[in-house]
Amino acid sequence: MSETTFLRTSELISLTDRIRHDAQVRALKFMGIEHRVRPDGSIAVLRAHIHHEFGAGSGATDTTNKEIEPNWEAI
Repeated sequence: MSETTFLRTSELISLTDRIRHDAQVRALKFMGIEHRVRPDGSIAVLRAHIHHEFGAGSGATDTTNKEIEPNWEAI
């Protein structure tokens, strides 16, 4: 199965544990997930954003919050 750019409806329901669009929006906002509401009321969530937010598929650990200290043994 090929991955699409956006989450499928079933994946969005699984992520939010909600069926109605308004409830999904509330859940996504609560989780801090970027999303857009389409003109028909459905919700678009980028798959890449979910992978990034949940750290899926990245072999490297996130070093953005890692404190940098001098090499005390070298002194």
